[in-house]
Amino acid sequence: MLQDKDRIFTNLYGLHECSLAGARRRGDWDNTADLIKKGAEWIIEEMKASGLRGRGGAGFPTGLKWSFMPKENDGRPHYLVVNADESEPGTCKDRDILRHDPHKLLEGCLVAGFAMGAHAAYIYVRGEFFNEAAALQKAVDEARDAGLLGPNAAGSGWDFEVYVHRGAGAYICGEETALLESLEGKKGQPRLKPPFPAMAGLYGCPTTVNNVESIAVAPTILRRGASWFAGFGRENNTGTKVFCISGHVERPCNVEEAMSIPMRELIDKHAGGVRGGWDNLLAVIPGGSSTPLLPKSICDDVLMDFDALKEAQSGLGTAAVIVMDKSTDVVKAIARLAYFYKHESCGQCTPCREGTGWMWRVLERMVVGDASVEEIDTLLDVAGQVEGHTICALGDAAAWPIQGLIRHFRGEIEDRITKRKAGGRAAAA
Repeated sequence: MLQDKDRIFTNLYGLHECSLAGARRRGDWDNTADLIKKGAEWIIEEMKASGLRGRGGAGFPTGLKWSFMPKENDGRPHYLVVNADESEPGTCKDRDILRHDPHKLLEGCLVAGFAMGAHAAYIYVRGEFFNEAAALQKAVDEARDAGLLGPNAAGSGWDFEVYVHRGAGAYICGEETALLESLEGKKGQPRLKPPFPAMAGLYGCPTTVNNVESIAVAPTILRRGASWFAGFGRENNTGTKVFCISGHVERPCNVEEAMSIPMRELIDKHAGGVRGGWDNLLAVIPGGSSTPLLPKSICDDVLMDFDALKEAQSGLGTAAVIVMDKSTDVVKAIARLAYFYKHESCGQCTPCREGTGWMWRVLERMVVGDASVEEIDTLLDVAGQVEGHTICALGDAAAWPIQGLIRHFRGEIEDRITKRKAGGRAAAA
């Protein structure tokens, strides 16, 4: 269990002031200039050595991503873009960072921006996060007034500005290239890659897009050392992580814990356990609604990290743990998620535009057993054709929950179909 002295987000619950004075008392903005004066190369190498993998879902090594930015300046400005769209159902970590610990993010923007040669950062905030955007803007104004942002930011010799941009409430804008399109004032639709943002991102300039948590932890890693951060979790799954625990637990919460903590320990220690006891558990979605659910038999022993959950045919994603007890209609729950992905598809790719709606309609029939057993394999086949055949990962996100349902709860769907047929025959007789 992570000790309080090792927690990065010391005001995750808003128990202390979120102002600049409060943030400084908690160690933020402490000799930031000294970190920057060690040079961009040092910062990037420390981030690589820490083993930090992106906290927005994909889990790509953060230091490596920063190193992709061009070293030589060809006249185009470089940009850092922070993805604070956070529209994944079940995920609610970034909003608490924005609301209660915004200065950690702003200091992270400065050191990350310097490391990639950027003089400006844009923080793209989900449109529904009104209070969070207001708190973030207040923090930006405080930092600018104190000389921590703007010309010679924090006395580092590096000019740096941060701009808060509010989105208009579209899930697809959480995808990095759709976010860039939206930021430029266009319709939020993913771009074909290549070119990747590091070569041609915002306004066609070199850009790095990172999640809020990935950027906010950077200053603490640099201060306390890469080896400190790498000391938590398993190899290739290092560091601390903010987990969002919701659903059928006694105390839903956000909590910062060490990576690779067993799922059962995470739920029991921080969320008060499953409602009705662990034996009342039906399934858990371990990483936000786009990751395949896992039945209790796997949840008993699985570790909460990228590799362990991948081996279990699911994923850590954003570490949004959605707990479902035995009162859950699991087929209906996945049908509800299928509707969400149908609704949020941008419509650009045919497999996603047509496939998400088709899969949702079939699932709605399966909820009441109005289908044939053969259709289960047809649904699985279509999900496989949607997965991996779209510009962005929304097609995958729509397919994976359905694949997880059929993998682990096929019998539940078959029972409903059988019962409905038996009921129809009885009525006819």
